[in-house]
Amino acid sequence: MSLRVFKLVIASLIYTHAIPQTPYSTFFQRSTNKNPDSLQVAQPYIEYNVEVIALTNATVIDGTGRSIRKNQTLIIKNGLFQEFGNNVEVPQNALVIDVTDKTIIPGIVGMHNHLHIPQFPNVGHEASKLYLASGVTTIQTCGAASPEHEIILAKKITQGELMGPEIIPSAPFITGTGGNPNMIIPRNEQHLRDTMQYWINQGVEWFKVYRNTNPNDLRIIIDEAHKNKAKVRGHLCSITFEEATKLGIDGIEHGLNSTSDFRSNKSYGICNGSTEYLDELIIDSPKVKELHQLMIDNQVFLTSTLAIYEASVPNRAFADERSLKIMSPYLQSQYRERRKGFDQETKNLTRENRLKRIMAFEYQYFKMGGLLCSGVDAGRHVLPGLGDQRNYQLLIEAGFTTEEAIQVMTSNGAKALGRSDIGLIQPGKRADFVILNGDLKTNDGVIERVETVFKNGIGYNSEKILSEMNGKFGID
Repeated sequence: MSLRVFKLVIASLIYTHAIPQTPYSTFFQRSTNKNPDSLQVAQPYIEYNVEVIALTNATVIDGTGRSIRKNQTLIIKNGLFQEFGNNVEVPQNALVIDVTDKTIIPGIVGMHNHLHIPQFPNVGHEASKLYLASGVTTIQTCGAASPEHEIILAKKITQGELMGPEIIPSAPFITGTGGNPNMIIPRNEQHLRDTMQYWINQGVEWFKVYRNTNPNDLRIIIDEAHKNKAKVRGHLCSITFEEATKLGIDGIEHGLNSTSDFRSNKSYGICNGSTEYLDELIIDSPKVKELHQLMIDNQVFLTSTLAIYEASVPNRAFADERSLKIMSPYLQSQYRERRKGFDQETKNLTRENRLKRIMAFEYQYFKMGGLLCSGVDAGRHVLPGLGDQRNYQLLIEAGFTTEEAIQVMTSNGAKALGRSDIGLIQPGKRADFVILNGDLKTNDGVIERVETVFKNGIGYNSEKILSEMNGKFGID
């Protein structure tokens, strides 16, 4: 048996049985440590680590959705934004960084950013580096394949022992009969509540339900989570968006392609029915707008994952040079095999047209006032962090302005997380931000030109991190 197959077999046996009798101690605690000088592993990649920094001549997209501000001075002190404006005095003890011809954005808040990919239950160590190097400073993992590893990794990064974004971990996926056997499949209500309580006791505050969850289980999951100040999000199919919204779900993933509300011949509580709606539904029809308004009225956030859907579109599913360098030989071979099939289907525009409709669905939700977030949902040739950057470009293609797309990817994620300390460039916020080399407003490719990523006021050299990742992502 190969090591990869062994891992999958072990993963399939976990969490479908009774929970452990003696839980390990709670690992994840949010830290206030803003200056991890002891982070020896990161020292070669740290470019700036001083008490006071002044960025001058900055072009700033602050994450609010408001217009870009130019010729700005930003003062960062002790890991926080202190001042921001075009008439700011630079402190005498500040390290001055001239960012003329560069764009400053908040650190990206990834809201569907796994630490696993298909066939690999735990790629957290490599993924965390890719996220940080790409400008992603906070992630919510949106379902865990190796939850213990997530919690431990989150703790080590928070305490400065490893390098990466702030990780907000998840419990294992919860599904129903017929669902993936490596997920939690509730045996009864007590088993479901006990299992959730176990993970809550480990410090987990997020649960994700999957395609085969039945409506009664979702009611229990939401009740147990909310009683413990935790949240629930879902990749839905058996349950419609309307049903989940009325039950009190906090967030829904993927948008139109998981909206079973419009399936014909769908049975209640079953993931079935036909999907002609993906090709026929009128996005600005009253029934779609009514669903959007219901979700908005109930404060349900929607997470966009455009990059991973694009990876299934034959005339678009091309890996860029950066990704190919980082992928392991095994993942490269997988990509080449998929590409052979796609090369025979490039004239079939069915999935291309569906992508456009998914974009329109999300754009309408945002314009109606819905809280739209973004995440990479890494897989195929879409890598952690690099896929988040691609999401930005696809949001621009969907019609979002530069400022709106950055808002979706930063402050909207912070709002969904209930966080007031991240997601914006404003005095008092945590100094998580990205220096991009170029004018993002006029060239969406600038999102890939990450020069320095600041997390808690410490600046990491993106190129140095990425240069040592070649061939390392997706190795047994």
